[in-house]
Amino acid sequence: MNDYSIIISSLLDNDFYKFTMQNAVIKLFPLAKAKYEFINRGRHSFPKNFAQILKENLDKMAHLKLSNEERIYLEKYCPYLDSSYLDFLNKYQYNPKEVNILQKGKNIRMYIEGLWSRTILWEVPLMAIISELYYRLTESKKISEQKITNITKEKLKIYKKLQVKIGEYGTRRRYSYQVQKWVLKTLTKKGNPFFIGSSNVHLSHIFSIKPIGTQGHEWIMFHAAKYGFNIADRIAMENWLNIYNGNLGIALSDTYTSPIFFKNFNKRLSTLFKGVRHDSGDPIFFAQETIKHYKKFKINPIRKKIIFSDNLDPYKVAYISSFCKKKINTCFGIGTNFTNDVGAPSMKIVIKMVKTLPEEKKKWISVVKLSNVKEKSTGKKNMIFFAKKNLHI
Repeated sequence: MNDYSIIISSLLDNDFYKFTMQNAVIKLFPLAKAKYEFINRGRHSFPKNFAQILKENLDKMAHLKLSNEERIYLEKYCPYLDSSYLDFLNKYQYNPKEVNILQKGKNIRMYIEGLWSRTILWEVPLMAIISELYYRLTESKKISEQKITNITKEKLKIYKKLQVKIGEYGTRRRYSYQVQKWVLKTLTKKGNPFFIGSSNVHLSHIFSIKPIGTQGHEWIMFHAAKYGFNIADRIAMENWLNIYNGNLGIALSDTYTSPIFFKNFNKRLSTLFKGVRHDSGDPIFFAQETIKHYKKFKINPIRKKIIFSDNLDPYKVAYISSFCKKKINTCFGIGTNFTNDVGAPSMKIVIKMVKTLPEEKKKWISVVKLSNVKEKSTGKKNMIFFAKKNLHI
């Protein structure tokens, strides 16, 4: 079993937006608590002893610490993460007691609970471990570096021909750490000037590139629990501006559906944020609405950008980019199609915040994400109903 037990070897093997959100949480909501849950959307069957092997991996993660070299890298490439946060990260260690894993037959249940500022880092590495272990235990494919390099080069040819900016966002559902590393090796060698970076901080460090990302849905879901659904987007954006002063200025648009987001995205915020991220629903309709929104405020859309990040492949990128050309700037965050395109079916798994306890509240509050498509919504049915009613959706 030991050869399964060191999948995550660096504290930075995680998505960048987890660190940017953690920094903001420490500064604004240091006593808030969070609960997360594993959701097996694809109804995958897990092999015998899977939970046990997973736990062995988590126990190994307790020993991970930020190295001096990693801290120097963050200081150089992420200057908006201040020294007080880097001091916190220096002392940070994963606590496996925050994670509870149960296996019943072929089903896995998993819950994470603790201070939000601590538990926020679990989601991405946990998903990466689950994904890699699942393939190691259920697939017998021999994957070579040459094969991965060739597949990545072929995609790069298409993206270069389209002249689109692309980023790699594939940590959480990667086939393996090694596959992601090979993909990034090819992208950094052959991708200029179209490849703009990776969301994985550890691999960005290895290849001396800047990590990319801003915030995730949980940032806005927490604000809804604390301030209400109607103004969650706006206050989440205001708080983000207060922490980052215009850096990392991409707003996430679909936590409570895009129409609600645009209502909150007032002229000031539309001016100060560099653009928006699309993560669900029809991308062309979203692009049209975004352009219309900017024009309403007499903002030239060509000075703004949309980052598309919803289950992309070269065909979708070609379709979206041809529509947006000369109307609004685009960038494409490509995940599973880069890091898990080896012939095995990709996993449909997520880990989502399900409850939060803002410091001034007396009891846990269930959180929901509505998204632009029903299947991407998360949360308890009664809370989803309540949120929709509240927002008149």
